[in-house]
Amino acid sequence: MKKVSRRSFVKKTAAITSGAIASTMSIKSFANVNENKKLKLSVVGCGGRGSGAVVQALTADDNVELISMADTFRDRIDSSINGIKDHFGDSKKIKIKEKNLFVGFDAYKRAIDLCDVVILTTPPGFRPHHFEYAVNNDKHIFMEKPVATDATGVRKVLELARKAKDKKLNVVVGLQRHYENKYINLHNKVKSGDIGKIVSGQVYWNDGGVWTNNRKPNQTELEYQMRNWYYFTWICGDHILEQHIHNIDVANWFIGEYPSYAQGMGGREVRNGKEHGQIFDHHFVEFHYPSGAVVSSQCRHQKGTESRVDEVFQGSKGSVVLGKGEIFDLNKELTYKYPRSWSDDPNPYQVEHDKLFQSIRNGEVISDTENAAKSTLSAIMGRMATYTGKKITWDQIMNSKENLVPDNLSWNSEAPTLPDSNGNYKIPVPGKTKFI
Repeated sequence: MKKVSRRSFVKKTAAITSGAIASTMSIKSFANVNENKKLKLSVVGCGGRGSGAVVQALTADDNVELISMADTFRDRIDSSINGIKDHFGDSKKIKIKEKNLFVGFDAYKRAIDLCDVVILTTPPGFRPHHFEYAVNNDKHIFMEKPVATDATGVRKVLELARKAKDKKLNVVVGLQRHYENKYINLHNKVKSGDIGKIVSGQVYWNDGGVWTNNRKPNQTELEYQMRNWYYFTWICGDHILEQHIHNIDVANWFIGEYPSYAQGMGGREVRNGKEHGQIFDHHFVEFHYPSGAVVSSQCRHQKGTESRVDEVFQGSKGSVVLGKGEIFDLNKELTYKYPRSWSDDPNPYQVEHDKLFQSIRNGEVISDTENAAKSTLSAIMGRMATYTGKKITWDQIMNSKENLVPDNLSWNSEAPTLPDSNGNYKIPVPGKTKFI
């Protein structure tokens, strides 16, 4: 993943998604969009993903308008709105008044109060509190993965998932492979028995890593950590959670279970500067499932190494390679290949929003929350296995007392983790770090 400007992001999104609506929305859905009330949209978290999600939401429905934005930093709102306006031009979909641009730790409340549908795309440490406020105030929701950075947050989200369903609120979570035609097609084939019972698998998110934001003069410690959020466990959760959750979630989906326990190893070999905060640059985890399946999970952020983002599963009758869309028998003979390339299918990032607005218009309910929370917890379990060097069970992680994100943060708050006198942060050490 390379760092790109929000403006280039939304332009690329437009190019990819230009044909997506026609391929995913029925004639009935278009009629409902035109006949029903205008839906008011707010976004909380105005980084690159938030900007892209706004473009996709506005593209998904002809009768929706962006009316408010919230972020802890005003410059991120300004950059985001400029990119969105650049994409749409002079559009009636963007109804942003200066008084509805909200800045600060409580800004999310004011933005959510104004809307029918909210996009939650801040760094994941804040997700449980933002989700709670949106559900309690009866909003339909798109939120990015992961949904928390600790088990305390996951338990909150699971409780709110039940409440959202009772209220008939739509919640779509950005685990977009569930909305990708190739993955749906191959999942159906696996469930139909094409490779038999899954007994093992390998899932990967290996690449060169992501951006860093250097410390600037006069920044408080809290502002620095929030600007450089990817490298602090309390707000990011480490890259096994923030990125590799996609692949772990696919394993859970295809096997049809959540892991019963995990054990693994990890550390910091090359990404170990002060600017890299606390997180590891590699994790290797074995996830053991109740059915007996064992999945090897790799995620690595090291430049110059082999890159692979993929999922592979072996069954009693054959195997499937999801990246290539191929199924093989036990003799390694190709028995099926998904017939289209990724670029020929609707963009799953767009389809998420198409389906969300279709469901709202048709009075239906999409509820992605429980699976997203449990896949989040699976990745957290893997993180704690690598941090501690111990086997961590599902019951242990579900009942973990770890609480990384303080309540009621403000600019007067102390940062949740602090550097030592040399500017170094406390790094997890397998064998020494304790499970909480």
